[in-house]
Amino acid sequence: MQLPIAVLVSGSGSNLQAIIDAAASDGDFGASIVTVIADRPGVRGLERAVAAGIPTRVVPWAGAATRRTFTGAVCDAAEQAGAQALVLAGFMRILTREAVDRFPNRILNIHPALLPAFPGAHGVRDALDHGVKVTGVTVHFVDEHVDHGPIIAQRAVPVDQQDTEESLHARIQSEEHDLFPEVVKAFAHGRLRVEGRTVVWEGASS
Repeated sequence: MQLPIAVLVSGSGSNLQAIIDAAASDGDFGASIVTVIADRPGVRGLERAVAAGIPTRVVPWAGAATRRTFTGAVCDAAEQAGAQALVLAGFMRILTREAVDRFPNRILNIHPALLPAFPGAHGVRDALDHGVKVTGVTVHFVDEHVDHGPIIAQRAVPVDQQDTEESLHARIQSEEHDLFPEVVKAFAHGRLRVEGRTVVWEGASS
């Protein structure tokens, strides 16, 4: 039984592609992307979905009256496609509490920093500006706060003295593309259990 998921994108969709590739190459992946939802038309992530034969939907942020109506429309689109979970793969819009209520502990997000350090839209830049020697990537469940939900897995990425935001982000993305499909697979197989703020992995973890 494949877990039907909706993947939400705002841009290039490189993490979406990593999940598509993992699902195609791993017969035991356990999840099936039933729709890809974007917050604006014309993004590369939608092209990747079409190329893979995955249905797409655009829920325009620009046309939404409020964040609440936008969130409701996104959740409606996912549920209409039969999705039982949301995977935020570079989705740059903040959803309201309604999404958490409709998909409790069933929304996964990836962030290019080691949370709780450097939340928000500029995690890579903020880490560089702060002068850290190590940053990384975090996959977490989404709650009603920004980049705050229980942490599922993290990978560390050393910061080089000569790093620019672009070079550091490229190395972080390399880890993202490996880690995110691994977490989605574990989630699809029911191997992630939330206990307060702790996520317990059944079996091997990252």
